[in-house]
Amino acid sequence: MIIDTHTHLFVEEFDNDRDEVIRRAKEIGVEKFVLPNIDSSTIKALNKTVQEYPEEMIPLMGLHPTSVKAGYQKELELIKTELDTGKYKGIGEIGIDLYWDKTFIKEQQEVFQTQLQWAKEKKIPVSIHIRNAFEEVFEIVEQEKSPDLTGVFHCFTGTLEQAKKAIDLNFYLGIGGVVTFKNGKIDKFLPEIPLHNLVVETDAPWLAPVPYRGKRNEPAYLKHIIDKLQEIYQMDRKELECVLYNTSNNLFG
Repeated sequence: MIIDTHTHLFVEEFDNDRDEVIRRAKEIGVEKFVLPNIDSSTIKALNKTVQEYPEEMIPLMGLHPTSVKAGYQKELELIKTELDTGKYKGIGEIGIDLYWDKTFIKEQQEVFQTQLQWAKEKKIPVSIHIRNAFEEVFEIVEQEKSPDLTGVFHCFTGTLEQAKKAIDLNFYLGIGGVVTFKNGKIDKFLPEIPLHNLVVETDAPWLAPVPYRGKRNEPAYLKHIIDKLQEIYQMDRKELECVLYNTSNNLFG
C-alpha cells in the first residue's frame, strides 16, 4: 500500500473526474490520501471529499502562509474551531512563503508559530510549506522544538545540510515531483539520507513529475516518484514501498 502524504484532491481541478483520479491511483497501489487544507474557503470542499471517501482520505486542517493577509485573525479562529472538532489527523498546510509576497512576513511567522503550538498541544503532526524561507522556518521550529512536535517538510527542495537539520528536529522530508526534475538537485544527496526519513507526496494538482511536468498532477503519478527513489536507493520495490508506507502510516495513521 502507498500513501500520498500531500494532495489537494478537494480542489476544483478534480471536480469533473475525482472518481477516476482516485481509481487510477488505486490501480498503482495508492490507498490513502492526506489532504492538507488551504484556508477557510477550502474547508467545505475538503470535508465534502472526506465524507464521500471516508476510508481513503486523511484530513489535515491549517492556514496556508499565502492566505495570511489583513484580517488573518478571523481566518485563524475558523481554523482553530475546525481543529477543535477532533476530526483532523494533523495541522497543515502551514509554514512561511516569501516567494510571492513579503508584505505579511511578521503575520506569517506569528500564524506559523501559533499553529505549531496547537500541534504540540494536540500531539498531532504538521505539514510545513517552505518557499524562500528555510532560515525563517528553522528559527521558529527550533523555538518550538519538542518531542510532541513532528511532521513533514513538504515538497523538500533544500540542501543536504537543511535536510539533516530538519531530521534532527524530528521531521521527515516530503519527496515529490521535484526529485524527477533534471535541476531538482535533491536526488544528488538523497543517498546520504536514510529512506525511513522520507515520505512521498504529489501536491496534486501541482508539481507533476517528469514525464507530466507542467500538466495537472494526480496521485497516480506517485509511481514516477517511487521509480526515481528505487533508482536512487537501489532497493527492491516492495521493500521500498513498505518502508515508505510504515513511516507515513506511523505519522498520519
